Amino acid sequence: LVFSFSFAAATSQLTVSLKDRYKLRAGMKATQIIKWTAVILTIFTMGFVWSAALALGPEGMQEARAANLPVVSYLANQLDQPFLQILGPAISIVAIASSFFGHWLGGIEGGVGIINNTFGTKDRNLNQKYIRYGVIGFVVLTAWIAAILNPSVLSLIESLSGPIIAMVLYLLPMYAIHKVKVLEPYRGLASNVFVTIAGLVAVSGIIYGLLP
Repeated sequence: LVFSFSFAAATSQLTVSLKDRYKLRAGMKATQIIKWTAVILTIFTMGFVWSAALALGPEGMQEARAANLPVVSYLANQLDQPFLQILGPAISIVAIASSFFGHWLGGIEGGVGIINNTFGTKDRNLNQKYIRYGVIGFVVLTAWIAAILNPSVLSLIESLSGPIIAMVLYLLPMYAIHKVKVLEPYRGLASNVFVTIAGLVAVSGIIYGLLP
């Protein structure tokens, strides 16, 4: 549930789109979109988690993890249900499509920005198109290698991406609110305390899980 709210990669694209379309009402519209997105994510995520836990049980969950399989794929193999065999690829297609907007576009934009800021390529009037192609090639190659190696997704989340995502989602925004002047109107809100506590719990839980 904590990491299902990670839409940071799509934030810049959302911001640009809302500013172009809603002008001065962009902030209000963004708040409305994020609120309903959070509600929908909570309902669907918790519904899926509880359904999977009740359908598989502890042993089934461990076997699915050991096989590095999504829950739907594991259920399709175990129950031999044609509907689940069709549903699995359909979910994968939807996930890939949503990842394109949520991670691909933001990742490419972020990679180009890192190169420009680190090496000053924008100030040198270098062709941004070739830099973008280079970043796309790097992302595709990295994803290809990851698909070939097939590492444990849950292990990667627990040991690498989990702490980073938790800090980016919860702790970094709270730090920015108290340090960045333009975010001053958001200081002193009761929700900030809740977000900070949730972030500390998420990070501490992950670190505790990594301890021998």
